[in-house]
Amino acid sequence: MRALIIVDVQNDFCEGGALAIDGGARTAGRITAFLDEQAQDFDAVVATRDWHVDPGPHFAPEGTDPDFTETWPVHCVAGTSGAELHPALDSEYLDAQFLKGRFDAAYSGFDGQLGSPDLVRSGAPEGTAGPFGATAAAATAVEDGAAGLDDWLRSEGITSVAVVGIATDHCVRATVLDAIDAGYDVTVYTDLVAGVDAARSEEALELMEDNGAVLQRWGGSTE
Repeated sequence: MRALIIVDVQNDFCEGGALAIDGGARTAGRITAFLDEQAQDFDAVVATRDWHVDPGPHFAPEGTDPDFTETWPVHCVAGTSGAELHPALDSEYLDAQFLKGRFDAAYSGFDGQLGSPDLVRSGAPEGTAGPFGATAAAATAVEDGAAGLDDWLRSEGITSVAVVGIATDHCVRATVLDAIDAGYDVTVYTDLVAGVDAARSEEALELMEDNGAVLQRWGGSTE
């Protein structure tokens, strides 16, 4: 059985966002077009999201410049518009969402836990949580003991995954390498990803391939 993993197609990673990537919005739209055509080929479709409440040193301290390697501008704060899925990505296709980085850096989707980011539960706390303005309700979007991505995929009988999304040279790379390490057969659709840096993105794709991922374009030709 096969799943599609859509990595971090969020407003803050697309044009106009706090950590925008050129081509992010276009990638969101292309993933939706891909699903319109091929969703039936997948037994599950899941998305990951950065969902930061207080990720510690992942955010550059106030008054300092991020190094864009270990420290980053404030982005994808839980419950804010920047953490929402980009509107060009049709969320109706999603069977589950996995939230990562609430209290740490968490680049790989396999660091995420099953959550309900778009559902405010009855009795959810009001106000904010953490130092960056996360809403208290959004901070509770992951229940105690929620399944991680690997456990959820295995519970669904998934043995093969395809990975798309943002950013090729960071969270896509980490997710793909973890999927390979976990024993999944992995395909990366190279025309359905967007990266921060072109050269590093090419290096990341080469690394994925060297570790066993199949690089394929949406059109179906293996690269």
